[in-house]
Amino acid sequence: MTKQFDDKVVLVTGSGRGIGRTVALQFASDGAHVIVNFFRNREPAENTAEEIHALGRKALVVKANVGNLDDLDSLFNQVDREFGRLDIFIHNAASGYNRPAMEQRPKGWDWTMNINARSFLFGAQRAVSLMEKQGGGAIVAISSLGSVRVLPEYIAVGTSKAALESLVRYLGVELAPKNIRVNAVSPGLVKTDALKHFSLFEKAGQTLMEDVIAKTPAGRLCLPEDVADLVCFLCSPQANMICGQTIIVDGGYSLQSRL
Repeated sequence: MTKQFDDKVVLVTGSGRGIGRTVALQFASDGAHVIVNFFRNREPAENTAEEIHALGRKALVVKANVGNLDDLDSLFNQVDREFGRLDIFIHNAASGYNRPAMEQRPKGWDWTMNINARSFLFGAQRAVSLMEKQGGGAIVAISSLGSVRVLPEYIAVGTSKAALESLVRYLGVELAPKNIRVNAVSPGLVKTDALKHFSLFEKAGQTLMEDVIAKTPAGRLCLPEDVADLVCFLCSPQANMICGQTIIVDGGYSLQSRL
């Protein structure tokens, strides 16, 4: 039975855990071969690759800090050597220093911007050179509501995500004539290990979760699977005319006034 991404080659950065892992597995279950990228923790990435293999698809595990341009080049070089092409690029890897504005430092700022935004631009350049070989492709970046909302201690990450969404618009317009679609997905609160890095979650924990659920019209938190479903849709032929957009998936949470 033919699947919509049969034999497509997909790179998902930061795909050992969390949203990236779920996105990688969703593509594999729909027939794609997947490059699993990680930076610090190899074991979760290898576990993701094993699950992809169990689905009958190829998986290539590559260690790379995408915020480092040499590492980023190495990542795409390995994709080229192994597959000779790339159909879909999912920019999911993210990091950042969660501190108030007055406590930010240049090193943390550069680290955050390089991983979250700069790597998307220069990763897209390399992705396009591979996608052009087969006449097109799709690129999706994972953003967050912090790009347009002020969240506690989120200034560096929020600003980097705002830059990311701006890049999506510019790349969307520039790459559309090449038959390459570029869009972004902005999830609401998703319960993953990344929440451990937020002091607000450490203090509030389950209470914060319950408060968000109570204020979400859909009545539940956004799941990694919700994000993966939207990402895969944006990479499907059904989304051919969606260009340069950031689509929010949060069950209606961000639509409501907080006054």
